[in-house]
Amino acid sequence: MDFVPFDTVGLTASQFDDFYQTYNALKAKFNIQPTGNIDFHLDDFESFKSYTGVKLRGSFVIKECKNDCYILFVEVHHTNLNNGKGGYTAHHQDHQTWAIAYLKEDFGRVLIRKETLADKIVELVHPVEIDFDEDKAFSDTFYVLANDHQKAIAGMNRNFRNAVMDIRADDFVIEINEYSLLIGNRHALSPEKSLHLAEFIERVAAQC
Repeated sequence: MDFVPFDTVGLTASQFDDFYQTYNALKAKFNIQPTGNIDFHLDDFESFKSYTGVKLRGSFVIKECKNDCYILFVEVHHTNLNNGKGGYTAHHQDHQTWAIAYLKEDFGRVLIRKETLADKIVELVHPVEIDFDEDKAFSDTFYVLANDHQKAIAGMNRNFRNAVMDIRADDFVIEINEYSLLIGNRHALSPEKSLHLAEFIERVAAQC
């Protein structure tokens, strides 16, 4: 094996295999190419604010898209404080797949995730969520927060909402920072979840 298109420094054999299998699954279904050194400004997204460190292990552009969209292999570092007897701070690292696209319209700041029972209860007391009266199925399924109601409503048209509804991955979060859309979750990197994210980001990039 002469070349792999991601950073392998410090990876265990098992971690390397996870990355390699995921890369091969993506390459088999999509025309992806390594991007080289691109700063995706991940620190601008709230999704990464809770981590003590974020390292981009690999990034790949999906070439069929008219608009730019990418798959990212990300290593995140975080700490957990054990408050028991002799408490200590445990350091962890995880490997995840995220996808990013650059949109034609400014959505403002938007957060989209599956709606929980707790969200519904809070909404009864403090109505802050954006609902779409013409799309009850979407509003019943997803929790949407935005800092600019008009921009979010204009950007999240029927095609966009249909693409979100069709995502097969579970427990994902979509975060939009003006023209940049990020999707992923905190689950461990896997070929299946990565394919679902790639399908969505390609569709969004083509339509939005």
